[in-house]
Amino acid sequence: MTEAITYAYAVARDADGSLEEALSGLPGVAEAPVHLVRVEHSDDVVVAVSPVPERDFQEAALRTHLEDLDWLESVARAHHRVIEALAARTAVLPLRLATVYLDDERVRLMLRARYEAFAGRLSDLAAQVEWGVKIYVEAAAESESPAAPPTDAGLTDAGLSPGRAYLSQRRAQRHAREDAYRGAEQAAERVEAAAHAYAVDRVQHRPQQGELARGPGENVINDAYLVPLQHAEDFRADAMQAAEGLPGVRVEVTGPWAPYSFATLAEAEPLKRATP
Repeated sequence: MTEAITYAYAVARDADGSLEEALSGLPGVAEAPVHLVRVEHSDDVVVAVSPVPERDFQEAALRTHLEDLDWLESVARAHHRVIEALAARTAVLPLRLATVYLDDERVRLMLRARYEAFAGRLSDLAAQVEWGVKIYVEAAAESESPAAPPTDAGLTDAGLSPGRAYLSQRRAQRHAREDAYRGAEQAAERVEAAAHAYAVDRVQHRPQQGELARGPGENVINDAYLVPLQHAEDFRADAMQAAEGLPGVRVEVTGPWAPYSFATLAEAEPLKRATP
């Protein structure tokens, strides 16, 4: 029989006792059923958990799995699915991907120790959502060389020699990229103006590169904003318009999400992965 440990998805407020119903039949990581861990006499704050195979989440195995994009995507989808089901009904503090404990009792001990801090943070985040805003520079990179200059000694249609035409193209490419970076700064200022009007907090993430960067262009801004529900669509509309009239600049707005970027408690260390 495969030994199981406890995977923790999120801390949530269950004031009316409806979360069990929200999670009923919802598959978690490894298709396991999700349930709630409570603390006696203080059961309005709960932790959503499910059993997972110990062999997959031991430290060495987990390091290997995190390099397997298919496995990682499957776990991330299940993790997000549970959190979104909770966030549709209540305030939620998402936990980091692959946060595991030896068993439910260890989760209960953690919840009992941090109950007051969790309850306070849940109150802070009630009726607020996260929007992600990424700004991309899409102008051709200066390092992306155009075709090498022809060796033909004649003049081009524009009246330039092939060598001068090549240099002119490179210069125009460089200027377009410089203009796009300036445009990205303008777009960032417009997003910040929208945040000043509607958002209550911001987290600045590292720009994404390589396989993490979606779509064309270079990601130069990767921020998350915490916005009250009543202003969520106003913020989104303003942020979506931030690149208007700025050639070579693209703004991507994602959400609304549960407040993943804002869940870490100032009063306590982030939850750490407990290894068997």
